[in-house]
Amino acid sequence: MSLRSVFSLFSSDLAIDLGTANTCVYARGKGIVVNEPSIVAINKVTGRIEAVGRDAKDMLGRTPGNIVAIKPMKDGVIADFEVTEKMLTYFIKKAHNRNVWVRPRIVIGVPSEITQVEKRAVKDSAYRAKASEVHLVEEAMAAAIGAGMPITEPSGNMIVDIGGGTTDIAVISLAGIVYSKAVRVAGNEM
Repeated sequence: MSLRSVFSLFSSDLAIDLGTANTCVYARGKGIVVNEPSIVAINKVTGRIEAVGRDAKDMLGRTPGNIVAIKPMKDGVIADFEVTEKMLTYFIKKAHNRNVWVRPRIVIGVPSEITQVEKRAVKDSAYRAKASEVHLVEEAMAAAIGAGMPITEPSGNMIVDIGGGTTDIAVISLAGIVYSKAVRVAGNEM
């Protein structure tokens, strides 16, 4: 048994909804363990992260000029790679009670029409945040599974997933997406 296999015994699998407005982390066997705003407060002078998530949101409008709040996700995709990586690292550690030895397997939801470059950026961010494996699933499929829809049956199931930055619409049948459309207009624009 390899050292990686031993560490994976102590790691829980995580599912992450890396959203424009909020990031949710689901740990197998525990449920949702993180549900916080996708915001990072950074000191412009030192480059140090001052706060992430809810703490960063609470700092908005209450900080000196050298601290800026950054939303690293825009329209459902990564707008700032480095800040997203730091945010993911923070949320993964928080999901595992700050255990630095954990290297979880991660599933991340992505909008249905993102490019291969955008998919690569999501995977790279997760690997740099210490994931042992990273798998991407279209957000519409994840929403259908989460809603308990009969996705494996030979009938069409329509799902509309309205997030903060994107709205994903899909028709799902026989465990596959028959048709999907993502529009980069969603809850933040309403």
